Amino acid sequence: MKVTVIGAGNMGSAFVRQLVLAGHQVSVTARDTAKATQVATAHPGATAVAAAGAARGADVVVLATAYADAVAALQTAEVQPAQTVIDITNPLTADYMGLTIGHSTSAAEEIAKAVPNAAVVKGFNTVFAQVLAEGAELGGGQTVNVFLASDHAEAKQAATALAQSMSFTVVDAGGLRNARYLEPVAGLNIYLGYGAGLGTAMAPAWVRKTAAA
Repeated sequence: MKVTVIGAGNMGSAFVRQLVLAGHQVSVTARDTAKATQVATAHPGATAVAAAGAARGADVVVLATAYADAVAALQTAEVQPAQTVIDITNPLTADYMGLTIGHSTSAAEEIAKAVPNAAVVKGFNTVFAQVLAEGAELGGGQTVNVFLASDHAEAKQAATALAQSMSFTVVDAGGLRNARYLEPVAGLNIYLGYGAGLGTAMAPAWVRKTAAA
């Protein structure tokens, strides 16, 4: 797939790494063009592109900015009608220990309202950058779960294929309104990782009891 990653921070860089390893055609852009170039240079096969029009021609856009910058970044990138946009943002407070919106809406829903061309898929927001950069396998037979929520079936299918190409286990989390649940899960993950000192080499997962033989 042709994938444009918007954002060259820890998450954006980790995405570029895994997407290149999975064989995708990857472009990366950011407000800081030098940073995007640095990320692309560090991952041979990726290309740094200008922010303006960066979404053109992409099968999937990965939104890896801060939530506050998300809408402007997508507008600058010129998202095309019904283009798949994977929103990995979390609407965090300055200290990362709370959410700025929730209950009756979510970051993903607000982004979808503001950028109606985008077929928004919430996903990867519960995965730490360390885990994403190091890959889906956690050891001991454990594979990182990625929860995907969207109102667009084709976009969710594209996001599922992308996640599976990087060896993640996909959990269908229903419609986009369920981002209202996924974003607080990310908040809990951040608290456990940093506030409780458990570190960032972990990810949330749902386990099911195996049926008796």
